[in-house]
Amino acid sequence: MRATTSEFHVRLARSEADLRHAQRLRYRVFVQELGSDGPLVDHQAQLETDRFDPFYDHLLLIDPGEPRDGGVIGVYRLMREDQAARAGQFYSDDEYDLSVLKSSGRRLLELGRSCLAAPYRGGMGMMHLWSGLAEYVERHKIEVLFGVASFHGTNVDALKEPLSFLHHRHLAPPALRVRAQPAHFQAMDLVAEADLDRRRAMLLTPALIKAYLRLGGFVGEGAFVDHAFNTTDVCLVMDTARLNAKQARLYTRRPPR
Repeated sequence: MRATTSEFHVRLARSEADLRHAQRLRYRVFVQELGSDGPLVDHQAQLETDRFDPFYDHLLLIDPGEPRDGGVIGVYRLMREDQAARAGQFYSDDEYDLSVLKSSGRRLLELGRSCLAAPYRGGMGMMHLWSGLAEYVERHKIEVLFGVASFHGTNVDALKEPLSFLHHRHLAPPALRVRAQPAHFQAMDLVAEADLDRRRAMLLTPALIKAYLRLGGFVGEGAFVDHAFNTTDVCLVMDTARLNAKQARLYTRRPPR
């Protein structure tokens, strides 16, 4: 699968070398920039890895003019239900009770580890990744997309406004409302809706989460504080039948050739 322009193209990883390039980009973003860590992070080789990598499809954004790491400048991990069965679970299962999605009978796709190299942020890179994702969703007839998305840091008090805003304004309907696992459930309704500073809450919300919301996405109930990864996670859920049509066209249109 490839969505090509004069500058970038998007395709699935098809070799061990492709996967290593993706893991090296993830190391630069998640470990070096954001201070994340984990039991399988390889600091010597500068690779951010975990046990789920062999089971995912890895969507790569490539700049042929970038000499480092095979030109890989953007990554998305994609896991369908058949792949999760081989892995033994979805990645998100450790953080959220996904039973409401799994029992729905709908075709699911888990998204994760989305990142862009620093020089490419704020440009067309994310649109190209979304275009590739849209092709993948269409090909596999996906009906519900979900996955954890992160706020940097583990100080929940510093994040109380954006977490509360998400809870009050973007909580998933019951049919899609996954819930943080009881053992580490972090409530998100930390500020009363009437007391929220909406502008401040949005400024503190990462761009990727805001992009999902513009598409019509929701959040599950409760957050997960990931001390190893130095993040506070929410679970985003998108029903492809409910996508905001105008925004969906923006993210899924084919880039110019």
